[in-house]
Amino acid sequence: MSLLVVGDDGVARCAWATSAPDYIAYHDDEWGRRVRGERELFERLTLESFQSGLSWLTILRKREAFRAAFVGFEPDAVAALGAADVERLMGDASIVRNRRKIEAALTNACAVVELRADGGLEALIDTFPPAAHERPTTVADVVGSSDESTALAKELKRRGFAHVGPTTCYSLMQACGYVNDHAAGCVAGDAIERLAG
Repeated sequence: MSLLVVGDDGVARCAWATSAPDYIAYHDDEWGRRVRGERELFERLTLESFQSGLSWLTILRKREAFRAAFVGFEPDAVAALGAADVERLMGDASIVRNRRKIEAALTNACAVVELRADGGLEALIDTFPPAAHERPTTVADVVGSSDESTALAKELKRRGFAHVGPTTCYSLMQACGYVNDHAAGCVAGDAIERLAG
């Protein structure tokens, strides 16, 4: 199986990103580009947590509904939600209705607020920079976690976060530009490398 597909537009992209227009836009404009800011990283961490066991396309297509349901992913606002809000969200068909994941989002918002005393969420993630990394060229090169994502997951759990295992943390690192896992030869990955210079 090839990691790279050349589309009808003549552009070489990661094969996973070619099945739907939503994926192409996300792949070309967002995935792997550096994300900064507490709210932005909290949103991505929450969405990656909700994605666990599901297709990313499902989450991507519900992203605006998630933003509405979780108060724009403002950590203070999400941290203020309670048991009645969990029940309300369990009845909201526009998002993924998984009680454990919904409760984890509220727990994690509280943990994000607590982290401010120690520099914040972004500073914490930044303390786990990936080692030298080659972009994948074959399926055998594709990984689901790393030593850094395992260490990050352990530290997040120590800080009170829930539902944040090594795979979720690696997905966060990929999505937020901490690691460039675009297939070798992918136009988006090449652009990210040029920007990193």
